[in-house]
Amino acid sequence: MVHAGGHNSPGSNPNPTHMNKFAFGCAVVASIISIIFGYVLMGILNLCALVGSLTAGKTSDVIGRRYTIALSSVIFLVGSVVMGYGPNYAVLMVGRCIAGVGVGFALMIAPVYSAEIASASHRGFLTSLPELCISLGILLGYVSNYCFGKLALKLGWRLMLGLAAIPSMILAFGILKMPESPRWLVMQGRLEEAKKIMVLISNTEEEAEERFRDILAAAEIEEDGAVKAVGRACMERAGDNPTPAVRLILIAALGIHFSSTRLGSKPSPKIFEKAGVTSKDKLLLATVGVGLTKAVLIVIATFLLDKVGRRKLLLTSTGGMVFASTSLAIGLTMVHRFGRLVWALRLSIVSAYTFVAFFSIGLGPITWVYSSEIFPLRLRAQGASIGVAVNRIMNATTITMGGVFFMFAGIAVVAWWFFFFMLPETKGVPLEEIEKLFGGGDARGARDGLEIQAKRVNNKI
Repeated sequence: MVHAGGHNSPGSNPNPTHMNKFAFGCAVVASIISIIFGYVLMGILNLCALVGSLTAGKTSDVIGRRYTIALSSVIFLVGSVVMGYGPNYAVLMVGRCIAGVGVGFALMIAPVYSAEIASASHRGFLTSLPELCISLGILLGYVSNYCFGKLALKLGWRLMLGLAAIPSMILAFGILKMPESPRWLVMQGRLEEAKKIMVLISNTEEEAEERFRDILAAAEIEEDGAVKAVGRACMERAGDNPTPAVRLILIAALGIHFSSTRLGSKPSPKIFEKAGVTSKDKLLLATVGVGLTKAVLIVIATFLLDKVGRRKLLLTSTGGMVFASTSLAIGLTMVHRFGRLVWALRLSIVSAYTFVAFFSIGLGPITWVYSSEIFPLRLRAQGASIGVAVNRIMNATTITMGGVFFMFAGIAVVAWWFFFFMLPETKGVPLEEIEKLFGGGDARGARDGLEIQAKRVNNKI
């Protein structure tokens, strides 16, 4: 007999590698909020998103992951309604700012919640769902822009922005069935509740018990609920004097967010204009093609993350972006200097799509997966919020068109080096074991040693 959440009764022969359906459903519901972010991406203010992201970490530590998701949904709903109503520019800006705060909350909490309910063997898949939903939201934004663009201007943009409220309402119903993160409950000393939820998101009672014991050990809490002296000291000092391992983790999280934001800019319609796509409808279709490419490749990436691993995908993705950025820069430069050369125009279009494809198969989704899983439990929410803040700050900065893809190629080279030397593999490693991967040594020595440790952990699993 199978209980809710895919949990099997004792005596059955469950597949321990099978994804738990209840955990999958919870991750999907938590990720719905990300669709709205992708949909209203161009309508939010990054400064407000920065405020939201910096606030979200502490908020989720106080009220819990589940209620923080609910709060982000409410903020988004209010912002969407205000933007859709917007009788004048001032009200529209207020709506954009409110939605921006919701963006900051959503970008932090959805990956963290998904990482905390997922098993080690499927964490990459579940934690990448928010990025997939963002790409679907972007694609829906492109499609709706194409459809509503044929309506009267005042009606078209109101419908487009107002529709963003629908996912918020869906989430409001879905969250009623979502449990709290068992890891957050453990940190609050609510062990019985945590254990019951762990049974729901595990395939067997044995798996649930093992995962529960790992969380208790990482939180330095005894099974009777008593906090060990070391654990109490760690919680009291959390964030005050970070250990060398935590410093390396923070550098890794900030580095991958910086690289993702600087390299993740979607090809502007101006690129397609320079490449010979001039009509409005064709430009919109070209951008829809970008969104479709992004969504398809992220879907593929979600299935590869737990099989191939984070590092291999990151290095392949970044290396491909070096090639695509360089070829795109060459194509655009030739068009600029010598006019509409056919080969240069074709090279530019193909390179633009290739760039999006390589970004989406690796760096795009892995940024959110990696930065949500590497922080220790006591610092996970606040660490992730700092990463999102860097993401929003870098997203707010603008760069001129000239030579931008040569710059992308240079950043991609540096990013490849950073990922190779600073980011150990986390595929299949329990959340409670990941902090050990960053412990001690110089960058290369730590990476090599931690690769060995990761292999040992994976072999043990």
